[in-house]
Amino acid sequence: MGTLHELHEAGQSVWLDFIRRDMLATGELARMVTDGIRGLTSNPTIFQKAIGGSDSYDAAIRDALTDDQDSGPLAVYEGLAVADIRDAADALLGVYESSAAHDGYVSLEVSPYLAADTAGTISEAHRLWNLVARPNLMIKVPATPEGIPAIEELIASGVNVNATLMFSLADYEAVAQAFVRGIRRAADPHSIASVASFFVSRVDNITDAALDKVGSERALTLRGRTAVANAKLAYERYLQIFEGAEFADQIERGAQTQRVLWASTSTKNPAYSDVLYVEPLVGPNTVNTMPPATIDAYLDHGSADGAALLAGMDQAHDHFVALADLGIDFAALAAQLQVDGVQAFADSFAELLATVEEKMRALR
Repeated sequence: MGTLHELHEAGQSVWLDFIRRDMLATGELARMVTDGIRGLTSNPTIFQKAIGGSDSYDAAIRDALTDDQDSGPLAVYEGLAVADIRDAADALLGVYESSAAHDGYVSLEVSPYLAADTAGTISEAHRLWNLVARPNLMIKVPATPEGIPAIEELIASGVNVNATLMFSLADYEAVAQAFVRGIRRAADPHSIASVASFFVSRVDNITDAALDKVGSERALTLRGRTAVANAKLAYERYLQIFEGAEFADQIERGAQTQRVLWASTSTKNPAYSDVLYVEPLVGPNTVNTMPPATIDAYLDHGSADGAALLAGMDQAHDHFVALADLGIDFAALAAQLQVDGVQAFADSFAELLATVEEKMRALR
């Protein structure tokens, strides 16, 4: 049986990949912070489930309609989301302050409709940053080709960024270097924080399907291993960039490193352990953002080994050699995952707005 505090002692911060208004109103989030939660992430899918799956938002929607009968679903949703993000940021402010701005962050995503629009992403990120007006806010920006220059510009201007939807070492490299460039341009790097959200479980989903298609005995033995191997190699690169000579001058200026954040850590395949994307990825200066079910699974039967993430690096490299030998183009699979991820969030955003609109109709 593990505790979230044990993970923190091993160097990893646990952030909650979930938000819903009733958990803020009842003090549930505050209790989770006491138990070891050190941050919170959100996305359109999470908000869609929160607003559509409960009546916690009905009173606020009714109030919004009372104030302005002509409000559209986007404006109403934004009001709901901003209020939740502010309350969550306030609940985590003590963590932010006691950790010297290392933890205690709450993430809010720019519209997924802007994933291919650099200028639009920058403008929207600044607008949301100023609207929420909390020092422990992070703006989520996808690591698309158009998102990479936006990440650099936002970091340079002092906006905290959660760079998201990374599936490959190429994605990670682009994000890390954008952060480094941005920090070098920043007037006050001490006040800027960022994480690189590296997605995990979806990698196994798509690679396992490719291995099943190959169908050989060798291919089938590689199933369920790609995601963790991929994450280990990303962490290896993190150490090279941020804990070596390359970033040392910026640390002297007071900059934080851009920690790797493990995202999509719920196990999708029931044949695999429900802590598969937790236990092997424990290591110093990392974040794992977990949905409630994964947190519960870890608390029930997980364990924290601070050396786990660095173990098996040679095998991780060998794994990708084996995939290539089998004719599996992992780079192409990872690129498809990012395209699919952007589309999935766009679909969730559309569903979210439809859910808000339906509630508005009912409450009118």
